[in-house]
Amino acid sequence: MFYQLYEMNHAAMAPFRATADAMLQAYRNPLNPLSKTPFGRTMAAGFEVFERATRRYGKPEFGLPVTTIDGREVAVHERIIWNRPFCNLIHFQRELSSGRKPDAKILIVAPMSGHYATLLRGTVEALLPSADVYITDWIDARMVPVGDGEFHLDDYIDYVIEMIHHLGPNTNVVAVCQPSVPVLAAVAVMEREKDPLVPASMTLMGGPIDTRINPTAVNKLAQDKPLAWFEENVIMNVPWPQPGVMRPVYPGFLQLSGFMSMNLDRHMIAQKDFYMHLVKNDGDSAERHRDFYDEYLAVMDLTAEFYLETVDAVFIKHALPKGELRHRGKLVDTKAIRRVALLTVEGENDDISGVGQTEAAQTICPNIPDAMRQHYLQPDVGHYGVFNGSRFRQEIAPRIVAFANEHSRIGKSPVKQVIKGGKSS
Repeated sequence: MFYQLYEMNHAAMAPFRATADAMLQAYRNPLNPLSKTPFGRTMAAGFEVFERATRRYGKPEFGLPVTTIDGREVAVHERIIWNRPFCNLIHFQRELSSGRKPDAKILIVAPMSGHYATLLRGTVEALLPSADVYITDWIDARMVPVGDGEFHLDDYIDYVIEMIHHLGPNTNVVAVCQPSVPVLAAVAVMEREKDPLVPASMTLMGGPIDTRINPTAVNKLAQDKPLAWFEENVIMNVPWPQPGVMRPVYPGFLQLSGFMSMNLDRHMIAQKDFYMHLVKNDGDSAERHRDFYDEYLAVMDLTAEFYLETVDAVFIKHALPKGELRHRGKLVDTKAIRRVALLTVEGENDDISGVGQTEAAQTICPNIPDAMRQHYLQPDVGHYGVFNGSRFRQEIAPRIVAFANEHSRIGKSPVKQVIKGGKSS
């Protein structure tokens, strides 16, 4: 019922939002003499803040039509090369000269945790000049008809394996945050089955491999509540007229509310600053605010079964690090991983996945040769900075590309790289 009330409230606000938008355009119209005055800018700022606070943010575009390679601007084409009901696989195809040596093939597994894959736009942009990039584009669960079936944690692992098979040999997998667990599980399953198409390397970034280590507020919430509490309080049916009507989901707006409440004062200050930037006609600062919140406030629903299984396995039972996680009824044995190089990346100030939680993968994969493993701790960044921002572009992305290049070379023994980067080991 709460989801229906949320939709009704959004619909009820539509006339007020339309009025605010009309008044915004009126006060910004260059033919309006008030548009150049402090009064006009103040009114326009108020209407824009109201309109943005009450709108629903749709899925953003990646918007990466070009990249720069070897000092030359190169066109990039976004193509869907594989699809299932709950995911598309996007290839950022670059127009390279025919004789150029191929770059490392990198599959970015984006989080299925409430935001769209476009949250990793900066990740893709930083890797494009040096890598052949693919990314998982997860589908909003409320847009998937009930007739298309359920989506479980087992299905997520299967999807990852299928995509690796589709891309073929020498694929390098990069998991950002939440998918670190299913990606590690997928690789372990492939190794157990002696799959010849295991990825050349996997990079796990800011992921909850073992949330018993340095637990954060997110981890503690899951520990403090029984699974039944989550099922009773955060699982809701998709309302009509969405395509997925009656599908049980964890709504994206609840996930967003949780994230925003963790740093509510920061978001309130950001809104106030945005208003003042508009009044002062500081266009650059206002545009940066719009860009960030257009992405941050665009959320998607998760299937109830996937969400509850993830909470139970990852945050309550710690099944993967304890060797108790099962895929299709069989134990997932991370000790089976021997042929896949492992890079783990963490942020020093991460308040979502605490320091040490991702590095735990190094411990539970003891049979990966030392020459094929590396850990990097990025100083002075939080969770978002692990996969985006200036430090990611300057410090982390080059390491990911170098690691992929090193371990993608067939027939060449990898060279041990240990960087404690800020700190690497």
